[in-house]
Amino acid sequence: MTGIGVEAGAQAARSRALAVLRVRGRALGVAVLPAAAEVILLAGAATGHLVGPGWDASRWAVGVLAVLVLLATAGIALVVARARPAMTPTVPVTEESAPDLYRMVRDLAERLAVPAPSAIALTPDCDSWLEDRTHPAHGPPVRTGPGAADLPGEGRRPRRVPVAPVLVIGSPFLWWMRVGELRAVIAPVVAGTGPSAQPDIAAARRFVRGLDATLAVAATPRRGPLARGACAVLGRVARLLLGACREHAAQMERGVAAAAAERAQTVDYGLRIVAQEQVGLAYAGWDRLLTRVALPAWRMGRWPSRLDAGVVAALTELSRRDRLAEGFTSRLGERPACDLLEEPGSVDEATSLLAARLFHGGPAGPRADWAPVDWQSYPEEVVDRTWRADAARLHRVLDSLGPRPARHTAAPTLARILDHLTEPTDPATEPTDPATRPTDSATGPTGPVGPTATASGAALVPARTDARTDTGTDADTALTAADDPDEDDDPGTERSALLAAGLSAEVAREESAVPRGATAAGQSPPCTLWDGGALPLVPLQPPRTARELLTDHVTAMVCCAAVDTAGAVPALDWLDGPSLLLHGERAADLTPRVLSLIEEGDPGPLRDWLAAAGIRPEKPIRLV
Repeated sequence: MTGIGVEAGAQAARSRALAVLRVRGRALGVAVLPAAAEVILLAGAATGHLVGPGWDASRWAVGVLAVLVLLATAGIALVVARARPAMTPTVPVTEESAPDLYRMVRDLAERLAVPAPSAIALTPDCDSWLEDRTHPAHGPPVRTGPGAADLPGEGRRPRRVPVAPVLVIGSPFLWWMRVGELRAVIAPVVAGTGPSAQPDIAAARRFVRGLDATLAVAATPRRGPLARGACAVLGRVARLLLGACREHAAQMERGVAAAAAERAQTVDYGLRIVAQEQVGLAYAGWDRLLTRVALPAWRMGRWPSRLDAGVVAALTELSRRDRLAEGFTSRLGERPACDLLEEPGSVDEATSLLAARLFHGGPAGPRADWAPVDWQSYPEEVVDRTWRADAARLHRVLDSLGPRPARHTAAPTLARILDHLTEPTDPATEPTDPATRPTDSATGPTGPVGPTATASGAALVPARTDARTDTGTDADTALTAADDPDEDDDPGTERSALLAAGLSAEVAREESAVPRGATAAGQSPPCTLWDGGALPLVPLQPPRTARELLTDHVTAMVCCAAVDTAGAVPALDWLDGPSLLLHGERAADLTPRVLSLIEEGDPGPLRDWLAAAGIRPEKPIRLV
């Protein structure tokens, strides 16, 4: 039954591959039609049948058209053949650095009766696939066939031998899964090397990848009008061919996947069901680790150097909290798949750096403004620094809104933030702080109060920091007037909106000073990934809204006050990221009280929490 399924899937994939190749053949046939017509006209003249001034003019016109079409066809074919297909950024794993892993993959390929992958690479993602890297631009010279060195002639090119695709494995799988689970998960992937070796399927895949790379070439900005015209024609032809073979290519890949899945059923079928549960769990833990733990560090110019080891800690913590995952930690006594690597620490560091490049846009290597950080130093190097940087930014923006009230000292205090955001109980009463005085025209006693002046009654609501306008910059679009009071980005009170607008503008100015795809220090990395595509390739989160920015900054101010006045310590929570430890326990009920202050102007819940925790808001805090 399995053999019939494998054969049916392979035959379906091959038939679709032939359909893709027929599209290529039809395109070539259309291209040579003018040349064929010219041959007929010339033959008619030679036999004395098609003679006369009219036929002579036709021969000249068709001949010129045939030459132009053939030249254009040759140029397009050359671009399709030589255009560099996109290659996924990965960390290569040599056989010397992972002999056990290579041995396991080869044994698996032998059991499946398929060619073994030519190499293994790791990606900082929870996925695995085969990737064809036989294009000359993708790596070292191609392999030579046996006896190539015995061929006469020194300048003769070596005979090309078919090379199997590269096996790309998600690095979190190696650290979280056991050896048997990893073998069961990659079995269907390795089984895909069989259909990939089929000549028709391989040729169809090369053609589709060439067309895709040609579209990228045509989209490259050109200056000259001739180059722009040539690229327009090139892109139009490539899109036309891709549209004609898109459905066939998709069905071909489905057939390949079905054949590989049927063949892999003979290997560890029962274990694969259990391993698939670990795939979903690893994905959830990896996503949580990147968004909650790694992203704050990347924003501070630090990159955690043991992300894969961190996902094990995060999933272990998840299994401790979640009853549904209680049985997963019992697996940790078995041999982890990362033991198949000779130096798992160095591989983890390389994949962690690649993750920072892909998801944040960091540079290619460590330097003074982009340093690795281990998990033991994370609370001090990342959590504490992030809080104090946000607190310093909050006070800078508050200073820009107006003069400091007399009752507050020159040192930064949490009490000033509380007073500024507190909504007066009597609207007719003028506040004593000029910076918090509501105005009709966004102007204060000393000039403009906010970063921009707004019309009377308009609420200041920051737009997303990545918004672009036709003539403005990121910083210019950070502030926008919103008349809808129910908009989700509205932080709440007028004072909160004014402070949030200033924070959004300040953050936008800082980000606009950093080139696209660079780190927080403002240095652009070399564009070597994905044919020079802009980094980050896969941003983890959309820009924070005004409410989120203000909430984060006020929370950071409270945490700084807790550390400086109540003996609290910064800590790392594997599932929630930076956290505050008060008297040895995590402060998990702070955010609702901060939101009450921001959205309603009510400091009561937060002041009660501060008093219960022994935090003194009137005491100065350290910002650096």
